[in-house]
Amino acid sequence: MLGRMTASPERPRRRAPAGAAVLREDVTEAIRAAVFEELAAVGYARMSIEGVARRAGVGKTAVYRRWKSKLHLVLDLVSAVAVQGLPAPDTGSLEGDLRLLYEVTSRALRHPVAGQIIPDLQAEAARNPEIAEALQKALREGQHGVASGIVQAAVARGELREGIDEGLALDLISGPLYWRSVVVRTSLPKGYLGALAGATAAGLRGL
Repeated sequence: MLGRMTASPERPRRRAPAGAAVLREDVTEAIRAAVFEELAAVGYARMSIEGVARRAGVGKTAVYRRWKSKLHLVLDLVSAVAVQGLPAPDTGSLEGDLRLLYEVTSRALRHPVAGQIIPDLQAEAARNPEIAEALQKALREGQHGVASGIVQAAVARGELREGIDEGLALDLISGPLYWRSVVVRTSLPKGYLGALAGATAAGLRGL
């Protein structure tokens, strides 16, 4: 009897404090998808948490539990894109790597949502240092990271010289397609990506 009375009672399970419930990943992904659609539809300036929540089919509180403002929501999306990055080409030749990079990038830039969102965020970046920093980080870790790998692999194979100006090389690789697809926004003629890869490879060999 005494033993039963002095035994340590079973500890009750601790309940998670209010507001500390696990965030559902499917809801988070639905909100992220809604942000892309909302940005494409109305732009950053007119985008609202209410509009994102309505498009995602959730309440505003579901958004605010994950991000405290639309700025933080967009910055998180830009950073996520940077982390995902582009696949690193490995065709065994400089021109082949460039061609594959341009094909993947061109498909991404042709997407109607990307075509609307990128120019809008660039315009917003001119007014908002936080967005500007996030975009620069995305470019460094995404496109430029892959382009840097292409240059380093070409140097290792002996296709490009040691000590090449990598900053200039990255500008040469990334600039023309971005200019054509995002700034001028004209369609690419047949054979353009192959010709661009060949011209870029020749230019890099001259650096």
